[in-house]
Amino acid sequence: MKRLIVVVLAAAAAHAQTAPSLKDAFQGIFRIGAALNPAQFEERDTRGDPIIAAQFNTISPENVLKWQIVHPRVDGYNFEPGDKYVAFGEKHKMFIVGHCLVWHSQTPGWVFQDSEGKPLTRDSLLERMHDHISTVVGRYKGRVGGWDVVNEALNEDGTMRQSQWYKIIGDDFILKAFQFAHEADPQADLYYNDYNLENEPKRKGAVDLIKKLKVGGATVTAVGLQGHDKLDWPTIQQQDDTIQAFKALSVKVAITELDVDVLPRATRQNTADVSAVVAGGANSNPYTEGLPDNVQQQLAKRYAELFGVFVKYRDTVSRVTFWGVTDGDSWLNNFPVRGRTNYPLLFDRQGKPKPAFDAVMKAAGTR
Repeated sequence: MKRLIVVVLAAAAAHAQTAPSLKDAFQGIFRIGAALNPAQFEERDTRGDPIIAAQFNTISPENVLKWQIVHPRVDGYNFEPGDKYVAFGEKHKMFIVGHCLVWHSQTPGWVFQDSEGKPLTRDSLLERMHDHISTVVGRYKGRVGGWDVVNEALNEDGTMRQSQWYKIIGDDFILKAFQFAHEADPQADLYYNDYNLENEPKRKGAVDLIKKLKVGGATVTAVGLQGHDKLDWPTIQQQDDTIQAFKALSVKVAITELDVDVLPRATRQNTADVSAVVAGGANSNPYTEGLPDNVQQQLAKRYAELFGVFVKYRDTVSRVTFWGVTDGDSWLNNFPVRGRTNYPLLFDRQGKPKPAFDAVMKAAGTR
């Protein structure tokens, strides 16, 4: 059995190196990328690494540059994983993205507390934010091309999320974060990143936020639309309206975390909030033996529709990054229900391109 697995993986690697390339197909349109886990940027993933090298020209880190990993202690940083990630991108001559500097989640509790465990003052938290951004962005100055500066600061109705950043500093914490990041690397692209901006109330909140940041003098290169999509959401009109709204503000759009959930909805509301973990029901995991062909074709059609919009706005969309490399890597196998078998990406669990891959290539005008 072990020998068979090795043979299958070797075949998948050989196929990845000879298959048509997404990065070549979209050359001159926008960058195409994937989010990487440690096994991949440490070159231990014999299935995924050939795909990454052959198909993508930009990368994002799933976790290693988030605060809890890169800055786990008040008096210490852990740069080893981040250094390996950046070195991998440089080796393959990729545009490297840093994800993310300021977020309400995956940030240690001590960040918001003094030595006695009491809440920090506004000035103290701003100082801590400045030190973190200056240190992390400064370390990779000239090497990381763009940063998700602030992640998920809005509620679904477009109002400000009541995070510790907001409660202690106020709504100008976002402006300050962008100012600190620009100060640390004036040449880096800087992004505001969020999910569900295709829904009108949240989109309006984001539009107002970007306007306010620009008035405040912030450098905002692009708005990141995470793109955690469903087979039936967002509508193509919603996707089009969203990109158009930010184009009107003269900022670029990056599709930063693209995947398409093909499994039954486990919650009433679309969400990519990592805290929204729920129990699965009897019918929540229907495709454990493989994805039926009719659903495979629905997925391909969905990707064709989405990329049709992205290509339409090629003057505004700067990057499309998939959140994972193969179906087996996807976070959606464990969100919002743990232990499901999902199929949200272009490459299957064996590393082979799916019909959705062909649909995306066709959208680039190559097939």
